[in-house]
Amino acid sequence: MPDVLAEDALLIERLTDGVLVLRLNRPEKFNALATPFLKRIADVLTEADADVGVRVAILTGSEKCFAAGADIGELQRSDDTDPIEGPRFAAWRGIRAFTKPLLCAVEGFCFGAGSELMMCGDIVIAGDGARIGQPETNLGIIPGAGGTAILPRLVGRSLAMKMVLTGETIDAEQALRAGLVADVVPKGNAFHASLELATKLAGRAQGALQAAKARMLDSENLDLNTHLLAERRRFVALLGSADKAEGVAAFLQKRKPVWSGS
Repeated sequence: MPDVLAEDALLIERLTDGVLVLRLNRPEKFNALATPFLKRIADVLTEADADVGVRVAILTGSEKCFAAGADIGELQRSDDTDPIEGPRFAAWRGIRAFTKPLLCAVEGFCFGAGSELMMCGDIVIAGDGARIGQPETNLGIIPGAGGTAILPRLVGRSLAMKMVLTGETIDAEQALRAGLVADVVPKGNAFHASLELATKLAGRAQGALQAAKARMLDSENLDLNTHLLAERRRFVALLGSADKAEGVAAFLQKRKPVWSGS
């Protein structure tokens, strides 16, 4: 029988500055990402997307483990009759659909589905000592949620091939050089660094941040000319926004802008 997901498997903290913290909390399973767990993450992010009080979200785990992969028990029970676009696929799609800035604070193990969850983040900050990998081929399977699709787009074909085909992990510094993470901080400080950055982002013009995120993600899906046109359309649309008027006025008046979100 499938494991029952505990209520406290995902700890949710809403901070007063518009930052939402989602902490993976299945230490006995090394934060294994069973399908109900992924669905809960997706549901919380979907609700947060519609909540004007949430400006930025952070995904994190413990100091020893971000997430060590899929749930082995669930994987053992799965076979080739699993639906292609079933609940697990829908949960991943829901997580990636989050339109606001999503930060990931990574410490310790970040393997398989954990690495794929990390790649859903817009900015990743890793603690020194973190290890990242796609070890699915060690189990006779392949990554199923971005390890062969998103990873090469982020780090390039050669490194992605090596990681997936060998199942070998890379450390935080290698991930930084490859562009997989944005910053490496001393071990144990990834969450604090992410919170500092999230607080900074929460104080910026939200319409601009969401538009910028959407257009940068277009680089994975659109050809250059189409992408440039989409970027231009969004740029022009923001020229008529109240936040644009406030941003320019604040710059000219040498004061801090007061964003309205419109």
